[in-house]
Amino acid sequence: MELSSILKPEAVRVLSSASSKKRLFQEIGDVAAGTLGLDAQAIVENLLERESLGPTGVGHGVALPHARLTEIEAVAGVFVLLEKPIDFGSVDRQPVDLAFSLFAPEEAGVEHLKALALVSRTLREPTVCAKLRANPDPVKLYAILTEAQSMQAA
Repeated sequence: MELSSILKPEAVRVLSSASSKKRLFQEIGDVAAGTLGLDAQAIVENLLERESLGPTGVGHGVALPHARLTEIEAVAGVFVLLEKPIDFGSVDRQPVDLAFSLFAPEEAGVEHLKALALVSRTLREPTVCAKLRANPDPVKLYAILTEAQSMQAA
């Protein structure tokens, strides 16, 4: 599995307006609706429901909110760089400025887990996160994310 297979270039955004976790989820829902053809409100509700089980802020300013959706056929993602970090209830209590949301079909057991592991590995790399934070251009962000995986595989 490759990041380029689950993340479209147009699903990468830089946000200046997200002031809370819920607002971030609304922005992610809007991006997913526009790029993946999904229902924005269903996405927000599913992300909030998953988040109620435990925060998806994994530390070091990174969050991996994810949800299973009935109307999606394959695992897909949305990546967001926040200009102003927000409180996310992360395990290390650090605010989040990098969020990679994954959406999977209801029945996508192992594929969903593989995608989550791939994204987690990529965003666990400090040099990748530093590059992402230093390049507030969606085209460059997409290139960094997809090239990072190629570098890890080499």
